[in-house]
Amino acid sequence: MTQPTVHATAVVIGETGVLIRGASGAGKTSLAFALVEAARRNGTYAAFVADDRVALSRVNGRVVAHCPETIAGLAERRGRGIERVDHVPAAVIRLVADIVEPEAMPRLPEIEEEGAEIDGVKLPRQAIPSRQTAVSLPLLGAALSEMNKI
Repeated sequence: MTQPTVHATAVVIGETGVLIRGASGAGKTSLAFALVEAARRNGTYAAFVADDRVALSRVNGRVVAHCPETIAGLAERRGRGIERVDHVPAAVIRLVADIVEPEAMPRLPEIEEEGAEIDGVKLPRQAIPSRQTAVSLPLLGAALSEMNKI
């Protein structure tokens, strides 16, 4: 039986799984490539889990992202096509990055906007302005740093 999937991209940075959600064309894969490349430049392990479709399951109170077998190790870079990427088959998701239109980006997020719930599991959430990698990477870097202090 095939596990249902969601339209998202997932990466692992160090030991932290990041689920990137957003509309088609919002920049999920571009953000994933930028995150992986930035982490590697800093000497941190980073790889894709899945691009475009991610299978999510709840395991022992955690959300685990899995890559559908048919797309394992593949990512679509807009304007270049399908590429082979370093990947892992699964990762525990510890952060949700929701790509939103810049005008929907809260200046000072309310506490309820800082969390996401997936399959009954509450996770930290970071809103990211679409197609603005120069702003997105520092926001995600700060969110990842905060998580590592917990």
